Amino acid sequence: MKMKEMKTIHEPAKEIPVRDEVDVLVVGGGPAGLMAAQAAALEKGTRVMLIESRGSLGGNMTQGLPLLGFLGRKGNEIIKGLPLRFVERLRERGQATHHRACPLHVSLTMIDPEGTKRLAWEIMEECGVKVLMYVFCVDTIMDGDEVKGVIIESKKGREAILAKVVVDCSGDGDVAFRAGAPMAYGNENGIAQPPTLMFSMRGVDSRKLRDAVADHPDIYDIDFIPNEFFRADDNCTMVGFRNQIRQAREQGFNLPVERTIFMTGMAPDEWWVNMSRVNGIDSTDPEQYTRGEEICIRQNAEIVRYLKTFIPGFENAYMDRVAPFMGIRESRRIVGEYVLTEDDIFNCARFDDAIGVASYPVDLHHPVGGDCTLMWCPDCYDIPYRSLVPQKVDGLICAGRNISATHLALASVRVMGPAMCLGEAAGKAAALCALSGVQPRELDVRKLQDSLRAEGVYFRD
Repeated sequence: MKMKEMKTIHEPAKEIPVRDEVDVLVVGGGPAGLMAAQAAALEKGTRVMLIESRGSLGGNMTQGLPLLGFLGRKGNEIIKGLPLRFVERLRERGQATHHRACPLHVSLTMIDPEGTKRLAWEIMEECGVKVLMYVFCVDTIMDGDEVKGVIIESKKGREAILAKVVVDCSGDGDVAFRAGAPMAYGNENGIAQPPTLMFSMRGVDSRKLRDAVADHPDIYDIDFIPNEFFRADDNCTMVGFRNQIRQAREQGFNLPVERTIFMTGMAPDEWWVNMSRVNGIDSTDPEQYTRGEEICIRQNAEIVRYLKTFIPGFENAYMDRVAPFMGIRESRRIVGEYVLTEDDIFNCARFDDAIGVASYPVDLHHPVGGDCTLMWCPDCYDIPYRSLVPQKVDGLICAGRNISATHLALASVRVMGPAMCLGEAAGKAAALCALSGVQPRELDVRKLQDSLRAEGVYFRD
């Protein structure tokens, strides 16, 4: 069958005004981007700019999700430096909880989405970072294989921002992709982990829920964790209730997942629900992204009905807030100077160019079907600087879920604790490169490590 050819038009060449010229440009204001911009700006004399396509800073930290990965398997803090300071400032305001060790997710730290947005702005102002919202990075400015800046698009039109080093924290590897860096996508069949549209329920009788789960493990099955763990009034994620999912389906409920997943919020009666799922969605395609959000909205209405019918404590609860966008677990990622693998994770790999560590399990939401798999490493593993540096392209460092990793390895390193750690390292490296005039792949990693240690970043002895 012959494919229908796509129509094209010719766009005439035109002069594009240069909006700004900086030392370090960070693209994307999510968990990695915030840390990257702050870390770069802390290097004295560095001019830093952060651009973001949405109307708030914080990215996935504004969705009601917990911060995962701050503790290691031994219960010690392994995400320190700027990310830990960020959480501590939220905690001082009553907008974050302590890090609770969790047998399933290793650790959980609940944060207030609105407080996160405010603190992000405060830090950018304190550090002197220029912030520009509501702009998309639509192209790169190249000199051979070197990125010299980006082209942005907004209601004002097309503009250029020049930079000595660009940090790609877009999540989707937008800068790296447009610069022509080698990219990977999804699993061996090119299918990524599915996205989710989070929402919160208020009016939950949390005491009834906790006691019912703790008292009746024969009725309310919980994955991996003893039911008694949930009796305490403390941070937790409840994952399981497969019996209830099965009963609901027998009664005609249309549910997209095999497990019930919800987690505590900041208020006593608040729980955030992580159950919608759209398989096969490519978040870099606006048509698919749009369809995914539409499907999730419909799924969430059915999930609310299910929770009120089958989960104790939810009988009188109501949907309160919906995340501002779907949470994307995976899309494009770079092929870097080193590709982090699942073997590295399970073998607790050490690297001479380590820029941080992680201990979160390989948390794979299956690209096909409605289930999840978690696989743990014995302790923690190093993340090498080389996984932040794309092959074949200079002037660019990547951080967040678009780093160089296999499909399974990304399922561990993608969560917000490690992402913030990677952002700090990328921003610091970018500033050092810009100030010394070297390319990211030529940076003396020992100098970077010394600088990160000075900011309190955790390294294994």
